[in-house]
Amino acid sequence: MPVSSDLDITRILETTRTIALLGASHKPDRASHRVMQALLAHGYEVYPVNPGLAGQQLLGCTVHRNLAEIPVAIDMVDVFRQPLYLPGIVREVIAIGAKTLWTQLGVVDAAAAVTAEQAGLEVVMDRCPAIELPRLGIRKPGAAPVRPTVAAQ
Repeated sequence: MPVSSDLDITRILETTRTIALLGASHKPDRASHRVMQALLAHGYEVYPVNPGLAGQQLLGCTVHRNLAEIPVAIDMVDVFRQPLYLPGIVREVIAIGAKTLWTQLGVVDAAAAVTAEQAGLEVVMDRCPAIELPRLGIRKPGAAPVRPTVAAQ
């Protein structure tokens, strides 16, 4: 069953450092582009994946053809692809040894989630990390803690 508790999602987002963004777009009006900007601004290392843009730069990051081409260990794969592609994506995510499969809003496949979980992956489905980070109050690593404001007397 995919992770759904705020506590578990917070733990995943706080321990993740490297994210492969599968289905990255160079178009600023696309959700994947905006989410990539948000993840970078939050301090994550983001590795965009899009075979049509492979080798190009996107928001200062080199775009990779597929997950296997990424030269570092990936903690989380954030999926911006249609649900029908999830079974194949899960196989790729397992093959690279990622820890978490995260699928964006509307990207749901229960059978693919079970396959990923059986392989030891944590699965977050039908959520967006760019929404969850501020909702859960997760700050950039090293950011000053939020201090309560004291009303002037």
